[in-house]
Amino acid sequence: MAHKNTETTFVRSVRLAPSTPEERNRFPHNLPILHGLESLELHPRVTFLVGENGSGKSTLIEALAISAGMNAEGGSRNFSFSTRASHSDLHKRLTLVKNGSLPSDSYFLRAETFYNVSTEIERLDEGGGGKRIRDAYGSRALHEQSHGESFLSLVSNRFRGDGLYFLDEPEAALSPRGILRLIATIDSLVSKGSQFIISTHSPVLMCYPDCVLYEVKNGSLKQTSVTETDHFQLSLDILTNPVVYLRKLME
Repeated sequence: MAHKNTETTFVRSVRLAPSTPEERNRFPHNLPILHGLESLELHPRVTFLVGENGSGKSTLIEALAISAGMNAEGGSRNFSFSTRASHSDLHKRLTLVKNGSLPSDSYFLRAETFYNVSTEIERLDEGGGGKRIRDAYGSRALHEQSHGESFLSLVSNRFRGDGLYFLDEPEAALSPRGILRLIATIDSLVSKGSQFIISTHSPVLMCYPDCVLYEVKNGSLKQTSVTETDHFQLSLDILTNPVVYLRKLME
C-alpha cells in the first residue's frame, strides 16, 4: 500500500457557518450532529463518516458533495438531472477549505439514487451523435448488470484517479467479497492521487487502514478507530457466537 502523491489533498477541511434563528428548528439544521460542529478535518486520502440510521451522516456527505459541485442525486459535475429535489440546504452553510490543487475527476456515488443515475446515462446516450457515456462505465449498460456488479463497474471504470470522490453507503449493493474488491479499487485510486469521503455502515470497509474515521455517537461527531465503533463491536459480538446472540435477541 505504498502510495505516490500521498499528501495530495483536494479538501483539507470543511467549515460550518452558524445556523440562523430561522434554521435552528428545522431539518437538517436541528440534527444533533451539527450542534457545536464548527469544522471537520479531512484525511488526505480516505475519510469515513459512521453512524446509526438517521444520525445525519448521509445528509452531511450530500452537503459536502453539493458544495464540491456535484449533482445532488449523484454523478459527476456534468450531471444536472433531478428526479425529486429532496436534498437539504445544508450545503449553503458549508465552506470547503481546499489545498489549491484541483482534481481532474470527481463523482458523487450514492446507493439511494444510483438507479436514477443509471437511467440518466441511458437517456443521454439515446441522442447519439457522439461517444456514448456508458463507454466510460465499462461499455455494458449499468441497468443490464446486477446492483453490485454495476456499482463495481462504475468505480472500476468511471473513476480515473487524481479525483475527489464522495461515496454514500456504497456497501448497500455489495456482498462481503464485493466490499473487498471495492477496498482494493479504492486503494488503487488513492495510489493515483485520489481523495475519498465515505459514509458507511460496513465494518469491513472501515478497516481500510490509511484513513481517518468519524463516528456519530451520542449526537456528536468524534474521531475514533474502527475497533471502537459500535458497528464493529456489534458485528464482532454477533459473529463470535451467533446462536447465543440471536437466542437472547429473540427471547
